[in-house]
Amino acid sequence: MVEDVLKSIAKEQNSSDKTAWYAVSVLLIAYTLSFIDRTILALLIEPIKADMQISDTQVSLLLGIAFALFYTLMGIPLGRLADQYSRRWIIAIGVFFWSLMTAASGITKSYGQLFLARVGVGVGEAALSPAAYSMIADYFEPAKLGRALGIYTAGVYLGAGLAFIIGGQIAQYVASMPKIVIPLFGEVAAWQATFFAVGLPGILVALLVLTVREPARRANIVTIDVVEPQEHLKPTVSVKRTFGFLKDNWKIYGTHFLGFSLLGLSFNAVLAWAPTMLIRKFGWTVGEAGYYLGADIFLFGTLGIIAGGWFSDKLTQRGYGDATILTGIVSAIGSIPFVLLATLVPNAIWSALLFAPFMFFAAFAYGAAAAALQITSPNEMRAQISAIYLFVLNLLGIGLGPTLVALVTDYIFADETAVDWSLAVVATIACILGAIVLVAARKPFRDALAR
Repeated sequence: MVEDVLKSIAKEQNSSDKTAWYAVSVLLIAYTLSFIDRTILALLIEPIKADMQISDTQVSLLLGIAFALFYTLMGIPLGRLADQYSRRWIIAIGVFFWSLMTAASGITKSYGQLFLARVGVGVGEAALSPAAYSMIADYFEPAKLGRALGIYTAGVYLGAGLAFIIGGQIAQYVASMPKIVIPLFGEVAAWQATFFAVGLPGILVALLVLTVREPARRANIVTIDVVEPQEHLKPTVSVKRTFGFLKDNWKIYGTHFLGFSLLGLSFNAVLAWAPTMLIRKFGWTVGEAGYYLGADIFLFGTLGIIAGGWFSDKLTQRGYGDATILTGIVSAIGSIPFVLLATLVPNAIWSALLFAPFMFFAAFAYGAAAAALQITSPNEMRAQISAIYLFVLNLLGIGLGPTLVALVTDYIFADETAVDWSLAVVATIACILGAIVLVAARKPFRDALAR
């Protein structure tokens, strides 16, 4: 009798694990797609500049603030919806919308229209991560959460890598073709056709998201005593109350948000301008730059995020209450020498190779960063707090990273071939400051978990 019960429990647990990892796999596909759609623009800087007669700073606004501003602003209300309603439906609608807006970038006729299309991509993508973080946290116990979120967050590096590898080849191929005629919209340039190729497949991914089961909401393990999943829990916490909670715990969340956002600024600066640096400095084609950088991001970024999640979980199991913060510090310190070397060496191949360990360490922190929020935040605020974190992370990282590099290039060096020095300055300073802030985060984080 006891043996039958144990077998039944084991079978149920196995089924539950499969459901959880299937959900992570589908969410990973969606996150990968989101980074393909947001990153592809970085490979198209030179033809867009030539067609629209714009500066590096104007291009950086397309790469950064056009996407990041509404991506961050919409994340908070969408996070609140995810705390109350079906998270898989919110994600599916977001995937569908941002895919259409990516494709719409291919029919824009002016800088203003392309800017608005990028805004639309940001609005759609804002629906994904707050809801995905919340779902994954309800699928996994704390000891496995860093690994699960690390795998999900690997979509950043899989997506950016594929955007560079495949997008670079597509961009180079269509560049050799005459202008393409699309019914109803007329002629489009080669760079515009690239947006169609990467945007439209997202409609199928939106349908795939609907095959994921919505998990029961689990009360938070730190701030609430009840830990069993509650099938009908539908919290209605206001944004005001959530901000009040953050204010009361500002030492924890302020240092977390700022420290990891500075690391994100470094990564996004490199992501935006490294292809152009290789093209301008060494005369590489867009296909060559995309291939080498894409391989760096795809392989080493993915390894880094998974290794960081594993590292954080191991430290947690050994009793380090601030394991997630320590993981961020390792990420910051490890990134500094490689971003300096990769941007300043005088050899193209060495530059491309040195970006690989930088991508590993730049990625190392982000499964742990997401896990830290899920562990310290009440369930009924979890998606909203994740959205506010993403607001800060992406406003600083995506919004400022590319633009700071362009401003340094245009107004300090006043030479577009000096983009390598601009990257070195911006990325290195951001990593140093990020490490300092995260060191300051350790004590309040440990104190919070000890309560």
